[in-house]
Formats: sequence, structure tokens, C-alpha cells
Amino acid sequence: MSFQFRMQKILDYREQLEEEAKISFANAKARVDQAQSHVTTIQDKLEEAVQKSQANPLMSAAEFWVNDNYIRGLQDDLEAALMQLKIAEEVRKEAQKLLTLRAIDKKMLVKLKERQHATWIHEEKLKEQHFNDEIATIRYKKAPAC
Repeated sequence: MSFQFRMQKILDYREQLEEEAKISFANAKARVDQAQSHVTTIQDKLEEAVQKSQANPLMSAAEFWVNDNYIRGLQDDLEAALMQLKIAEEVRKEAQKLLTLRAIDKKMLVKLKERQHATWIHEEKLKEQHFNDEIATIRYKKAPAC
């Protein structure tokens, strides 16, 4: 007879939930990386536009207006990208918390399974020892007296 963990289906379900949480966390982390990359790109463009503006102080009024509006647009884009980054980081934190909870839930069942398995092994050894003791007792009683 082999060991049967009565809560195996629950353990399987918890493992599935943990895997889903890992996928969710990976997706959230990818979104944070993407948002960070977007922020960096906008910051680089903004820096480049400001340097271009400072490098050419003798622009015409039309060029200055276009460049100024471009810089303002980039600043607005940067604010929006920073907000998206903040939201993505919050989502990642929540996904991390969920993953931690799922891992703890699964770990508790795994430990319970291990304890029950150890108890089962101990009981099987006791049964085997008891059986061997009975056989030895029966053999001793049947042995002829000399």
C-alpha cells in the first residue's frame, strides 16, 4: 500500500494558483520594464530638444515656437509616462504580494504532506516490526524443547 495524501487535489490547485501568480508577476514586471524604457526614451528626447534649443539661440520666432511647443509636449508626455510607470509599479507590487501569498499557501500544504508522509512511514515500520515480532514469537513457541 502506498502513501495517499488526501488533500492532493487541493495541493495541485494551489500549485496551479502559484503558477498563475508567477505568470501575472512576470507580466507586471515586463510592464514596469516597458514603462521605464518609455520614460527613458522621452527623457532622452526632451534632453535632446532642450540642448538643441540652447545650442541655437538665434532661431526665428516660428522655429522657437515650434521647438517650445515640442518641449512642452515632451514634458506632458513625460508626466504621463511617469504616471504609467507608477501605476505599473503598483500593479507589480500587488502581483508580488499575491505571489507571496500563493507560495505560502502551497508551502503549508507541502509541509503537511511531508509530515503525513513521515507519519505514514513511521506507522508502516511499526506495523512491520509488530508483524516480525509476532512471527518470531510463533516460531519460538513452536520450537521443540530439548
